[in-house]
Amino acid sequence: MLELKKGIDILEHVGGITSMNQADKVFDDNLDKDNLTKLRKITNKEALLKVANAIAMCEPDRVFVDSGSPEDIQWIRDYSLEKGEEEKLAKDKHTIHFDLPQDQARLVKQTYYIINEDEKVSALALSIQKKEALEYVQKYMKGIMKGMTMMIAFCSRGPAGAQAAIPAIEISSSAYVLHSAELLYRNIFSNFDKEVERKGIFFTNVHSEGPNRPEDVPNARIFMDRSWLTTFSTFCTYAGNTLLMKKGNHRFAVDYSTYYQVEEELSEHMFITGLTGPGGRKTYFAGAAPSGCGKTTTAMVGTDFIGDDLAQMWIAGDGTLRAVNPEKGIFGIVADVNQEGDPYLMKCLRDDGTEVIWSNVLVDENLVPYWQGNGEELPKKGRNFQGEWWEGKTDDKGNPVPISHKNARCTLLCEAIENYNAGMAEDPAGAPVKIITYSGRDSNTMPPVWVARTMNEGVAIGASIVSAATAMEVGATGVNRQPWANAPFIPGTLSDYMDAQFKFFNSKKFTGKGRPVMAGLNYFLTNEARGGPGSGLLGEKRDVRVWLGWLELYAHGNVQAVETPIGFIPKYEDLQKLFKAIDKEYPKSLYDMQFSLYIDNIVARIDLQTEAYSKEEHLPSQLFKEYKKQKTDLLALKDTYGAVVSVEQLIGAAG
Repeated sequence: MLELKKGIDILEHVGGITSMNQADKVFDDNLDKDNLTKLRKITNKEALLKVANAIAMCEPDRVFVDSGSPEDIQWIRDYSLEKGEEEKLAKDKHTIHFDLPQDQARLVKQTYYIINEDEKVSALALSIQKKEALEYVQKYMKGIMKGMTMMIAFCSRGPAGAQAAIPAIEISSSAYVLHSAELLYRNIFSNFDKEVERKGIFFTNVHSEGPNRPEDVPNARIFMDRSWLTTFSTFCTYAGNTLLMKKGNHRFAVDYSTYYQVEEELSEHMFITGLTGPGGRKTYFAGAAPSGCGKTTTAMVGTDFIGDDLAQMWIAGDGTLRAVNPEKGIFGIVADVNQEGDPYLMKCLRDDGTEVIWSNVLVDENLVPYWQGNGEELPKKGRNFQGEWWEGKTDDKGNPVPISHKNARCTLLCEAIENYNAGMAEDPAGAPVKIITYSGRDSNTMPPVWVARTMNEGVAIGASIVSAATAMEVGATGVNRQPWANAPFIPGTLSDYMDAQFKFFNSKKFTGKGRPVMAGLNYFLTNEARGGPGSGLLGEKRDVRVWLGWLELYAHGNVQAVETPIGFIPKYEDLQKLFKAIDKEYPKSLYDMQFSLYIDNIVARIDLQTEAYSKEEHLPSQLFKEYKKQKTDLLALKDTYGAVVSVEQLIGAAG
């Protein structure tokens, strides 16, 4: 069990501010008249003490309070340019930010949960005892902002007033981080106190890039104090390590829902999007997928896009599942974003009118950004994440230097995207989610789409996500387990998180048709794995609309399905109609390749998951019951029909 406010509050211990009298003196000594006037509008004492301790610890030369006004936001933009953290590009409102070559992705091995002695954390996470973390903070963060400006923003992870939205304080010496925060999060300076009173908690985030030198990156740390809901980040600028309202606070939100909102809320690594069905009805989806498994593509296919990365979910009073995007913008990977697959996003990136912060792409001599897989003719030279670049450039090991980093990003407001439903996205009541999907990168096992028959089976689908292994992760199976695509962000034990999932989706608080359909998606089956020619994929990006379209029809009872041991799968004639709607032929032979069950592959995957989860302590027994039942039924099919079972045989087996 996670206990909040347990043990030393490191920020308070290092800052040394314990009373409002002390805090007021810190503010009087460090803020000019304008910023002091702004800060006085915040009255929550706990929040003010956090801010005072951050100032006392970091010792900035000046403090800027971001009220969210147009003038304050422009000040941050201008200051980022003045500091050299961003540079103007050819298009108006487009800027480029380059991280250090050593700091262009999450510093996984330098990211830790701060824990008390008796706390257990996920076996997939690194942890550090509070005493050791305190020593680091005292050594490296005391005075880290000398000569710098500390910027403070009061934000919300979700629309103000939404049940699952959580307020947060963002503190940084990086104007790029604050500029990004203004694009990604809702500034709630004017009603921060009200939101803290409503929710009962808030998150605090303290970051400084320090001197921003390559030699400092080995000392970089990203700490998350679970008990005090406070993050610390040093010696880095990559937004995934510094904009801690994103994945840092997502971890806190997962913790809070797992231990304090059981059967009430979930915090998931999911997109939210809506699809327009027959008669103009709107059906909302939320879906999990690891990086590189089609999550953003799936979100953008919707007619009513809400978000591409995170979802705060709850069971509403009317018995329906509701979700909000804690963000109002996108911090999106641009690799392989192109006109064919991502027309809405490309319009924002290439047309006029959208504010965009680019990071770690190539900038040519005309100050135009380019990136890998953009479907355009690429320049022969320019400047990128490793300095001057030219076609054929190699690194010190002789490896080709790509035109852009594989993790290069674009940051922009969701409202700039044409299919964004701003009204629904900002509604505190949340989007009514009717369908939950779980996706992976699976070349040879699961069909493109299948639906759980029960809630327990649905939870098992989420628990069983796999993705293609990297060169560092390939083992006997060649797959990388990615439970719920949320495992890297689960601070507590996997057993506690899974137990919360089973309780949530089986809750009696769902009424009528409020309980969601739970489904699996897989866009990555290959010809080779299904006996076809070559090794290419059996599908393409535009097929996503068909799989979502079928789920939309299924959720409303407009189509029937074939029952199998892994769940329900579509009938050919229904898919054929949907493919015609996107002007694509869908031969029965392709359907057979995609939806026949390859028993040995599925059983091997079940065995892989069973073995891995058997090493976890106190895991809910429901999961193993689901695996055992599926395996038993699959082997019975194999005894009757052989190792590959066609859809016709599945129909016969189901009677």
